[in-house]
Amino acid sequence: MNAVKTIQLGKRVIGDGQPCFIVAEAGVNHNGSVAEAKQLIKVASEVNADAVKFQKRTVEDILTREALQRPYVGPNSYGPTYGEHRQKLELPDAAYEELKQHAAEHDIFFLASAWDLKSAEFLDTLGVPAFKVASADVTNLPLLERIAHTRKPVLLSSGMSTLEEIGEALDVIRACHDQVVLLHCVSTYPTEPEDVNLRVLRTLRETFDVVVGYSGHEQGIIVSQAAVALGAAVIERHFTLDWTARGPDHEASLQPDGFKKLVTGIRKVEQALGRPEKNMLESELTVRHRLAKSIVAGMEIRRGTVITDKMLALKSPGTGLKSSYLNDVIGTVAEQDLKLDELLPLDAIKWKRSH
Repeated sequence: MNAVKTIQLGKRVIGDGQPCFIVAEAGVNHNGSVAEAKQLIKVASEVNADAVKFQKRTVEDILTREALQRPYVGPNSYGPTYGEHRQKLELPDAAYEELKQHAAEHDIFFLASAWDLKSAEFLDTLGVPAFKVASADVTNLPLLERIAHTRKPVLLSSGMSTLEEIGEALDVIRACHDQVVLLHCVSTYPTEPEDVNLRVLRTLRETFDVVVGYSGHEQGIIVSQAAVALGAAVIERHFTLDWTARGPDHEASLQPDGFKKLVTGIRKVEQALGRPEKNMLESELTVRHRLAKSIVAGMEIRRGTVITDKMLALKSPGTGLKSSYLNDVIGTVAEQDLKLDELLPLDAIKWKRSH
C-alpha cells in the first residue's frame, strides 16, 4: 500500500500544505489526579494546542514481577517500588470518558498512547479518534497490528529504533491502512540540542514516503519550531502546569506560557515558509524604486556622442533603465543632450539592437 502525504483526523487534515498539528503531551503530568488532568486539558486548549494526549497502561501487563517490585526512590517517585510508582500515575478507567468529554467541551482533540493490548482495546472502545504509539513499542508488532486493525490514524514515535525496525512497524500498519504519521524522536530526557538530529526528518520522509513529525524532549522551543521549517507536520511536546512538580516528565515539559510561545512561533514559521514561487511583492516595488540602481549620465553628454563606460554611472533611484543594460548602452550614440546624473530614457540613445 502506498503512503500518502496527508492523513485525515476527524475533520482535520494533517500533512503537506496543512497547518502543523500541535499535541500537548500531558502524559502522566496529572500526577494521578483526575482534577489535574482536567486542568491540563483546559489549559492546553487555552494555549491553542490542537490535541491533548495522555498515556494508558495496564501496569501489571507491561512489567515483570521483578520490575514491579524493584525499589524506586527519589525526588520524582510516587511509590517505594517501580510498580507502585507507575500505578499511582495511572488514571482510573472510569475517568477517561469524563476527560474525553471535557476535551470536547474545550474544542481540543483527546488522544492517548496505548502501551499494551488491553489499553488499546479500552481506548478503541472509548472512541479515541487516533492512536499514539510510544517509541518503546515500535517493535511491539502485536500491539501495532491490533491498533492498525481499528483503521484509525496512528502517530508512531521512533525513538531508540533503527530504520529497519521502523520499516517493519510501518509494514504492519500499512497492511491495514496508510493513515500514519512517523514522528522523529530521541528518547532522552531532556534531549541535548546536539543529539536531536532534525535532518532525520528528511531521511524518514524519503525512506518511508510518509507524513513526518517531531516528538521532542528538549528544553525550550526553538528546536521544535525548526522542525516545522524542515517539514514536520505534527509537533508533540510534553506539557505541564508546573515543571518543578514531582514526577518523571515535568522537567522535560513546557509550562503554559512556554507552550503558548511554541504555538505562536510555529504559526509564524508557517507564515514565513509561504510558497515555493519566487515573486516580487507589491510592497517591494516602492523599496526597489528607491534603492535599486539605474543607468545615469556620469557627465554631460552631447547629442551624437558615442557613449563609453566612463560617461555612465549606476545610481539610485531605480526608476530608470536597469543597471543590467549597462553593457548594451556602452557603444551606442546619444540621441539627445544628457545632463549629469540624468536617468537615461529609452529614446535617449540609438540602440545597437531592439529593446
